Amino acid sequence: MSGQHVSMEFETMRTALADVVAIPVTPFAEDGTVDTATHRALLRRLLDGGVRTLTPNGNTGEFYALTPEERRALTEITVEEAGERAAVLVGVGHDVPTAVGAARHARAAGAHMVMVHQPVHPYVSESGWVDYHRAIAEAVPELGVVPYIRNPRLGGDRLAELAADCPNVIGVKYAVPDAARFAGFARDAGLDRFVWVAGLAEPYAPAYFASGATGFTSGLVNVSPALSLEMLGALRAGDYPGAMKVWERIRRFEELRAANASADNVTVVKEALASLGLCRRDIRPPSRELPESERAEVATIAAGWPI
Repeated sequence: MSGQHVSMEFETMRTALADVVAIPVTPFAEDGTVDTATHRALLRRLLDGGVRTLTPNGNTGEFYALTPEERRALTEITVEEAGERAAVLVGVGHDVPTAVGAARHARAAGAHMVMVHQPVHPYVSESGWVDYHRAIAEAVPELGVVPYIRNPRLGGDRLAELAADCPNVIGVKYAVPDAARFAGFARDAGLDRFVWVAGLAEPYAPAYFASGATGFTSGLVNVSPALSLEMLGALRAGDYPGAMKVWERIRRFEELRAANASADNVTVVKEALASLGLCRRDIRPPSRELPESERAEVATIAAGWPI
């Protein structure tokens, strides 16, 4: 661990969020442990492919299946590999002390921002949501903070309330599958106050960009950085027909990921990487490996994509 926070201005952090926000997978070795050598190789592949924002400990990285020690190690490895080539946005969550501890560790490791996973508590009030995020943001005032919003009942005014107390809340990963709701939420919260990241990745990016998003998260980018960056370039240029041509190329892959309430969301990405010889397909419960009968289709899709 570096032991020293890498200084980055909030405006630079905002720029990093208005991009392809890559969520790297966490590869596992045959014995079930994290395969750190392969993880480093996959990170270098993303960086060499032009990715400039990395999110260790995201959902595509199997955040909820990792131990605290593994999450800390992945944070440190990502910061080391990123160097000055990319901004690092670390996923944190669980109970408040755990989330605060992870955020402080991210700061000590040299990360620039933290993404706060959606609270998984069964009883979440809107004011409690604000309190939860305020406690984390206030613990690391030097870091940019990005709430991950999946709750369709949360109002934009609550985000505005949080941001009034915490100037380091600079962006939002919005992952409610409703473009009209996103448009209203962003305007209720303050369209220009935050960087809006389309949190449902490439399938929703064109619709969300039309309503104010300037970045999108991606798990697919693990397989083909070129396709993700091609979509971003088209969206930045306002070329929606061009963006939709990329959408058409990735449609089936993303449909496989979304099937059965996204049961195979990460599984399909790892299967594609395994078909390319880049990592094992192993995945931790409660996810599962892709059945053999479904693997050939994923391999065919991945083989037809640019790196």
